[in-house]
Amino acid sequence: MRLVRGAWKILVGIKDFLVLMLMLLFFAGLFAALSYRPNKAAIHDGALVLALDGTVVEQPEQPDPLSRFGGGEVMRQHRLRDVVRALDAARTDDRVKAVVLDLDRFMGGYPATITEVADAVGRVRASGKKVLAYATGYTDDGYALAANASEIWVNPLGGTLFAGPGGTQIYYKGLMDKLGVNAHVYKVGKFKSAVEPYIRSDMSPEAREANQALYGAIFSQWQEGVAKARPKARIADYLSKPDEVVVGAKGDIAAANLAYGLVDKVGDRLAFGKRVAEIAGAPSGKPAGNFKAIKLADWVEANPAPTSGDAIGVITVAGEIVDGKAGPGTAAGDTVSGLLLKGLAEKKLKALVVRVDSPGGSAMASEQIRQAILQAKAQGLPVVVSMGSLAASGGYWVSTAGDTIFAEPSTITGSIGIFGVLPSFENSLAKIGLTTDGVRTTPLSGQPDVMGGINPATDRILQAAIESGYGRFINLVAQSRKLTPQRVDEIGQGRVWIGGVAHQLKLIDRFGGIDAAIAEAATRAKLDPKNVHAVYLEKEPDAWTRFLSDVLAGDDDDRDWADQPAGADLYGRIAAERRALLGQALGDARRLALGGSVQARCLECMAMGPAAVRAEDRSLLDLLIARIGL
Repeated sequence: MRLVRGAWKILVGIKDFLVLMLMLLFFAGLFAALSYRPNKAAIHDGALVLALDGTVVEQPEQPDPLSRFGGGEVMRQHRLRDVVRALDAARTDDRVKAVVLDLDRFMGGYPATITEVADAVGRVRASGKKVLAYATGYTDDGYALAANASEIWVNPLGGTLFAGPGGTQIYYKGLMDKLGVNAHVYKVGKFKSAVEPYIRSDMSPEAREANQALYGAIFSQWQEGVAKARPKARIADYLSKPDEVVVGAKGDIAAANLAYGLVDKVGDRLAFGKRVAEIAGAPSGKPAGNFKAIKLADWVEANPAPTSGDAIGVITVAGEIVDGKAGPGTAAGDTVSGLLLKGLAEKKLKALVVRVDSPGGSAMASEQIRQAILQAKAQGLPVVVSMGSLAASGGYWVSTAGDTIFAEPSTITGSIGIFGVLPSFENSLAKIGLTTDGVRTTPLSGQPDVMGGINPATDRILQAAIESGYGRFINLVAQSRKLTPQRVDEIGQGRVWIGGVAHQLKLIDRFGGIDAAIAEAATRAKLDPKNVHAVYLEKEPDAWTRFLSDVLAGDDDDRDWADQPAGADLYGRIAAERRALLGQALGDARRLALGGSVQARCLECMAMGPAAVRAEDRSLLDLLIARIGL
């Protein structure tokens, strides 16, 4: 018994020790999380490295700290204003000897976003500092940035082909017919193609006409930007006959890029690192191919946005507009309106800028956000709208509350129209022998009946409600833009416009970015634009979430240049893009099954940027990829 008691005491002691160690680790982690910040004191002479892994967006989603445990690569999102501020700060800081654009895993952004970053890169180059870009293979968006660099490098085993905007869209009508699913569509606007995948097997002539005009304008702007930044590149020849060019180079795409002046150097990461070290210096004790580097996170922390002067509030409406609450990157009606109303009550704002970067979504949530913006007007604040890459459908609905609307030439806007989709499964159930029956006291008893079918009376009521909502949308635009409802109906009908055309149609007032909008808001508030600062009305992620996200996202930022993993080659990049398109298809299925609200959403807009996969679809996508081996 004495031996047993001794063993038991030992086990209890081990247990107590482990519990104590776990508690110490927990509180140490908690302290680290609460005190975690990028290290601005780590700034030293070197090259500022913009490793733009993932996409550049207006408002990044709050990452799931545990998503990395699900396997696969976590797509990062970089905040547009942080990237631009970092580049502008680098122009005049002598510690930055060069800027490195690491575009090996860059997945792009929407046209106006890419243009803004490209212009910032061009400003650094114009200041006389070297900007060096590297990738195994550039996307169209990545090359738009790289074209503004002093030197463009490409991996000898990689190479770049340009696809241009456009491509295929999945249509579900044939599948739904086979499954017996009926899509009851209620819409207004002959160009409102967001519902077409559910009711057609191909693109309508009206949608084709609108898309050809939109995509053609976007691609022309891309070509003009590249030609201006890199006039000696034979970009037109390379675009017109890519097959002949590559075959002529015996399949060596990188060599073809070099021959046509698209890149300056062909070399791997080691050679590129040595070149940067010639400019920025080589760190002591490090292997060849490394250079003195400044991390982007540290640089952004060391160069915060100004906080002096009067406060101009900025409320961001970014991502799909949805009902209820949601985190950053999704414009939830309750969340956005709550942040705005709280800011109006607490922040002592002198004016308001509404930054819109959304393809639209719920009409109800759009109106909720618009009503919150009107509260700023009720307090006597000037309201200026700043359109980012997207301000279409529900995004334009929100914008009608502004006194003045700013946009970029490549902003995608318009899509004035609404729709609703309700599926019913009576035919699907019949295929497996299930039927429905019941007692009804009115024509609307049990309607809309997704199991037994939606009756004609309900169809007529819902269509009338959609038409009424469209009329409201038309009147909002007419009053805001000082146009007749008839004129708005002519340029509405769900059609999407690029910013340059939207200006001609009087859907926007002036060209300019967020800074121009803030300056205009200050002027309208009778303030000196040089003595104001922006107060972004958004909830920042807590320190614990930031800490976990940084720890679990991997240690790529802390690796030396030569130790960074190589980017995907041409085939790998194509595969990644196809997987993202599958994720979009999952999102379409989710919206059909669960989207119960009237929608003011733009389908064309979603195809103009990187394939977006919402968090709720990502886990299912990962499961499908694991099962079918994509």
